[in-house]
Amino acid sequence: MPARNEADVIAASLSSLLAQDYPGPFRILLIDDDSADGTAEAARALADPDRRLSVVRGAPLRGGWTGKLWAMSQGVETAAEADYLLFTDADIAHASDNLRALVERAQAGGLVLTSLMARLKIESLADKGLIPAFVLFFSMVFPFAWANDPRRPMAAAAGGCMLVARAALQRAGGLAAIRGAIIDDCALAALLKPLGPIWLGLTNRARSLRAYRTVPAIAAMIARSAYAQLRYSPVLLAGTLAGLGLTFLSPPALAILGTGWTRALGAASWAAMAIAFQPMLAFYRRSPLWGLAAPAIAALYAGFTLASAVQVWRGRGGVWKGRAQALAAS
Repeated sequence: MPARNEADVIAASLSSLLAQDYPGPFRILLIDDDSADGTAEAARALADPDRRLSVVRGAPLRGGWTGKLWAMSQGVETAAEADYLLFTDADIAHASDNLRALVERAQAGGLVLTSLMARLKIESLADKGLIPAFVLFFSMVFPFAWANDPRRPMAAAAGGCMLVARAALQRAGGLAAIRGAIIDDCALAALLKPLGPIWLGLTNRARSLRAYRTVPAIAAMIARSAYAQLRYSPVLLAGTLAGLGLTFLSPPALAILGTGWTRALGAASWAAMAIAFQPMLAFYRRSPLWGLAAPAIAALYAGFTLASAVQVWRGRGGVWKGRAQALAAS
């Protein structure tokens, strides 16, 4: 299938929102923050007989805000009458019942935040090897069950699809309370969880329309926020890299280079690692044999994490639309 250009991706994403089978009134606000990808033009060209879609010209970025959160805040101000706010990226396509299902889940559980980890697009060999692992590693850092448990402090969300109760967001101080966050989705989850239950799940109802396709593109996606997740701490960085090496690289090293019980233990650990990868590989319909590549994939992710730190140290951390948003002094 030929790759879509940016205008086609945006049009497909907005069309999926316009086609929502939702019983009540809703509005779609597209915040055009001076994108050079034809965002506004693609939106205005869509058929919208019910006049649900509005294009809002974004104001210049305010100091102290990251770009995405500044755009989101303008949407919140414009949708002043909404009880629920759905934050979604312009490259996410939604099933026709997704909005209804999200609101029903939120109302039934009294949720202040309902989030779906969108199914990421896979096209290339790089996507096949690295994208399922990205979701797996995210779920290891932020176990969904822990994030969804009101008794645990852990909070997480997926920025591509987040339904927020407006009243809870206002009580928390609004998006201004996290205006400088690089990992905005998890920051929002941490902000809201003290006010009520949150929920995060893996889904086929929301799916990304944009594939990364190359290892450098995936590396850039990871490097944008990895060091921020480590709170810009060289100590946490060293510990993370050491932990990845011990967990993922020592088993194959022992299996290949060890002898006797050492080799058997390394092989068993490698097999357990491959087995743990299987549910995510099955979700993305990838060969189970990719599980054997988990050590090599983890090594690449360790490199991406180190690259994230180097970018921050060079003053190029957290790049979004060409702007470095993480301070090198951090």
